[in-house]
Amino acid sequence: MSSSESSFIHRYVWAVNAAEIPPGEQVAERYQVLSAQVWADTQPMLPPLVPEVVPDMAIAYLQLFPQRLHVPEVHGFVQLEENTSPILLLENAPLDALGNLFPAITDVWAQATSVRQLYWIWQMLQLWQAFVDLQVATSLLVPENLRVEGWRVRLKELIAEADQPDSVPGEAPLPAVSALTDLAKLWAGWVLTAKPAVAIALQAICDRIQAGAELPEIETQLNQALLEQAAHLPLRLQVFGATDVGLQREHNEDACFPLTEIQTPDDFLPQLALVCDGIGGHEGGEVASQLAVQTLKLQVRALLSEVEAQTELVPPELLASQLEASIRVVNNLIAGQNDIQGRSARQRMGTTMVLALQLPQLVKTPDGNIIGNSHELYLAHVGDSRAYWITPRYCHLLTVDDDVATREVRLGRSPYREALIRPDAGALTQALGTRDAEFLRPTVQRFILEEEGLLLLCSDGLSDNHWIE
Repeated sequence: MSSSESSFIHRYVWAVNAAEIPPGEQVAERYQVLSAQVWADTQPMLPPLVPEVVPDMAIAYLQLFPQRLHVPEVHGFVQLEENTSPILLLENAPLDALGNLFPAITDVWAQATSVRQLYWIWQMLQLWQAFVDLQVATSLLVPENLRVEGWRVRLKELIAEADQPDSVPGEAPLPAVSALTDLAKLWAGWVLTAKPAVAIALQAICDRIQAGAELPEIETQLNQALLEQAAHLPLRLQVFGATDVGLQREHNEDACFPLTEIQTPDDFLPQLALVCDGIGGHEGGEVASQLAVQTLKLQVRALLSEVEAQTELVPPELLASQLEASIRVVNNLIAGQNDIQGRSARQRMGTTMVLALQLPQLVKTPDGNIIGNSHELYLAHVGDSRAYWITPRYCHLLTVDDDVATREVRLGRSPYREALIRPDAGALTQALGTRDAEFLRPTVQRFILEEEGLLLLCSDGLSDNHWIE
């Protein structure tokens, strides 16, 4: 068997608190121990063991499922002896195709670009409050636990405040309860090997945290520094759009922008891309998806005009709220059409949506110069239409579906793999137009474009069956 075939058949998992089991051992007649805590699942087609009641050690992973870009997911458990805690197995861990850990952030920090250094810091800061709320913030304070795959920060595992690792000789022990100042102490140790421009900005941020600044102020300061660095990068965008009826239906309920074959020049190309997948049958779903595309274009045009008129950077949280407001306008428009036509329950038309907006904010530097483009990419989605970031090295799913399987995981009821077995796993929990806007919870994310790649927006007709991966 070749190594490529072997890596395809085996699923590598990270075994929490199982470092004492030596390589070469086989566990539970299923898992082969490759190295400390890296196990190969030799029977990946079989469901793993999951207790009827999910153990407490797994709850934080389930609740952080929306952060799956950074946080591993629960695979299953192994019970070695009765009356002992089970071993927690994690998938989506920072392991490559051969089961090797991606590098620790400290191992590649000095070689990273100035933009990437600050982008890694930004991702850590964005995770901080959610981790504090779940009492796992220590996870972000242990450099060995922080791994990087290209632009993205990934964690080996979550470390609860009560389960801190042993202190490294010569280093002070971690505090019982993590505080933002602890994060600043970690970053301060990276200043000497940071790129010069980043070192100045990062030291200033650490000083402000130590002086008592709170999270919103630090986010603003870090965002300014990040966008200043990104604005120096070149940026070239190309957009292409297409839709196809597929093999199962006679009419197309998808809509997209741009539709390249018939596209006329537009003043916000190539900044905007949209995919909507209609639900509600013929003359329902296709109407909803077309209506969503046309209305969102108008809403985005207004948003771009507002941003262009600003003399200061518009912060990410404000832009996210404005995008959410725009999406709710679209939702109410479709819902209003449903009400006028007397549609109810399953007859109500609606649509999923995934939107990508490259926001061309200009950045004012401290010396008064205006430079470049802030390289911000905003993703918004409702339903199960998806966004992927694809390069020659990896394929990252950027969105998390709004469906029953995801809901079950976020509520702490079951791991994702088990939730997918439900007969209603793929049923949507929200879509545009099916309910009033007060019940709508769009997801908006902000990314920085700092490497070449392909951003793919698609409906579930393309993403089902792991075709993209």
